[in-house]
Amino acid sequence: MRTELQSLGKTNAITKLFDGSDYKNEYTTTLTEKGECCMAHKILLEGVDFDLTYTPLRHLGYKVVLCVIGELYAKFYNPTSLSVNMGISSKFCYENIEEIWQGVLSAAKEHSIKHLSLDLNPSVNGLCLSLAACGVQKRGVLEMLPASKNMDLICLTDNVGAAYMGFHVLEREKVSFNKDSSKQPDLSKYKYILASYLSPEIHSDILNRFTDAEIYPSKGYFITKGLATSVIQLTRDTQMGAKIYIEKIPLSSHTFEMAEEINMDAITAALNGGDDYRFIFTVPIEKHDAFRKEFHDYDIIGHLAKPEVGHVLITPEGAEIEIKAQGY
Repeated sequence: MRTELQSLGKTNAITKLFDGSDYKNEYTTTLTEKGECCMAHKILLEGVDFDLTYTPLRHLGYKVVLCVIGELYAKFYNPTSLSVNMGISSKFCYENIEEIWQGVLSAAKEHSIKHLSLDLNPSVNGLCLSLAACGVQKRGVLEMLPASKNMDLICLTDNVGAAYMGFHVLEREKVSFNKDSSKQPDLSKYKYILASYLSPEIHSDILNRFTDAEIYPSKGYFITKGLATSVIQLTRDTQMGAKIYIEKIPLSSHTFEMAEEINMDAITAALNGGDDYRFIFTVPIEKHDAFRKEFHDYDIIGHLAKPEVGHVLITPEGAEIEIKAQGY
């Protein structure tokens, strides 16, 4: 069934999308929570940030929400409100938009979003998704976040590079499918890296774990454009150096296997790939033992250093290699 949006009308379509969702369309929201607020905004474009040839619409809706609220978690704010604006071309019907919206609702509920709004607008070229999110945090908690200093631990929440490898699989199979649409690829052995790209996850208790353990990070970054970009941004914001130890960077065996298959260095994928949806946090060195005990699933990959160090990778032999990233 295909329902043209013009047959419903914009207002009726939005009303129908909210029906039964436990949310109402709040164009303006007054936040009454005690504390401080933080805003994050993202614009994602079809053909640039996502490819609908292989991206399920519901997965896309879920993923774009994480893309924006991840920035709030990184700054130690809990997301509370979300505004979604969709630019839609004539190739999309109501059922397509409903699929995207179901993904948005799923992520919103999972991360306890209290206020949600939606607007639909025409687009000449494909699909445009613009999202703005607001997060809040108690002033008392924010006051506990320490200043960055030399030797603070640089910690990573999970392995990196897998999403980039999943992207390579999808792009390769897209080319193959365009050449011969009768050929159905067997992607079973790529399940992990495909899931890393198409359906990443963020644990909603990420900030509670820190506060419950009374360990407060000095800085936090959400990794979407590669580990290297986040490390360089960290050094710029803190006006300090950073040492990252190559052998400490967590990589999945699936990432290694795919990197070997396409003749790419797995570390390069980790540093310069994208869509990892992981976090970097810097933790005071004096909290090392407590952090190891409470966050055994996180990896300590390096530490802050004196400014003259810059941002460098340390090889197992002790050599220093400057970290470089696209956009810098």
